Amino acid sequence: MQSLHKEPSVNHYEMLHKVSRTFALSIEQLPGMLREAITVAYLLFRVSDCIEDHDMLDAADKARLLRLWADVLKSLAPVSALTCELSSLDGADPEVYVAQHADTIIQQLQALPEAHQRILINHVVDTSLGMARWQEHGPFVRDEAEMDDYMHEVAGRVGWLLTDVFALHSPAIAAQSDKLMGLGREFGLALQTVNIIRGMRKDFERGWIFVPETFCRDAGLDSVQLFDPAHEPAALQVLGMLAGKARRHLDNGIDYIRLLPRRLRSVRLFCIWPLLFAGRTLALSLSNPDVLRTEAKITRAEVQRIVGISGMLCWSNALIDFYYKSLLRK
Repeated sequence: MQSLHKEPSVNHYEMLHKVSRTFALSIEQLPGMLREAITVAYLLFRVSDCIEDHDMLDAADKARLLRLWADVLKSLAPVSALTCELSSLDGADPEVYVAQHADTIIQQLQALPEAHQRILINHVVDTSLGMARWQEHGPFVRDEAEMDDYMHEVAGRVGWLLTDVFALHSPAIAAQSDKLMGLGREFGLALQTVNIIRGMRKDFERGWIFVPETFCRDAGLDSVQLFDPAHEPAALQVLGMLAGKARRHLDNGIDYIRLLPRRLRSVRLFCIWPLLFAGRTLALSLSNPDVLRTEAKITRAEVQRIVGISGMLCWSNALIDFYYKSLLRK
C-alpha cells in the first residue's frame, strides 16, 4: 500500500456510525484488533457499495471507478484519484461521505497487522472487480445461478473475509476453516437474499431487478409485471420463491454459527444479530404485498429486543436455533 503521512480527517468509528447503527452495534462489541479490522473491512466495502449504488453514476462510470478502487487497494493508483472523481457527489449522503474519505480508511487499513491487511485487500479487491463485472452485465438476472453469482460478489465474499479474519483471532476457528468457508458464503447469501426482498421496489425504481427471470416465468409473469397491482397474486408467488431461497441460506447461516466456539461470545453475537434481524425481516415480508410497494423493516424496538434475548441465549446452539425459528413466524 502507498504510504500516507497526514492525520486522518475523521475518525473511522464516526464513519461507521454514519452508515449503519445496526452494524456498528455488532462490530463495536468485538474485542480489540478484531473490532478494528472488521470496522475497516466494513468501511472498505461501503466505498465499493457507494460506487455500485449511486444513481448519479452510469454503469460505465461505475465499472471504471470500481476498478480504480481495486487499483487503489493494490497500490497501483493513489487514493486521491478516486476521491477526486467522487468529490462532486453529495457528501450529505452517509455512504458518499465514507467514499469521499477513503483516504482515512486507507490509513486505518495500513495501521493493521500485515496479515489482516492482506485478507482485507484481497477480498475487497475481488468484490469490487465482481461488482464492476456486474455493472457491465446489466440490470437483470436470468436465473437463480446468476442471482447467486451476483450475491456471491457483493456478500458471499464478505463471509469469506470474516471467516479469514476470525481464523487469525482463533485457532479453533482456523481448524474448521474449510467447513466455515462454505457456510460463510451461505451466511452472506442469506443476508443478501433478504436485502433483495426488502429492497425489491427501490431496486426496481433505480432500474435493477435482482429477481431471477425464471422465477417470474414460473409464476406466469415477466419481470416488470412484478410491481403491477393487476398481477399481485402472481407476484406474491414469486415472493414466496424468494422467501424459500432466503430460508435455505439462513438455515446454513445458523449452521455457521453452530461451528463458532461458544466461549467466543462476542464473535457469535456479531454473527447472530444480523442473521436474526434478517430472519425477522423475512417473516415480515412473507406473503406481504406491501413489499412490492415499499421497504419492509423491523422496528428499533424489535432490534433491541432481539439483541437483549439473543445476548442471554448465545451460549447455546439449541436455544439460538429455537429463537431463530420463533422469529420466522409472523
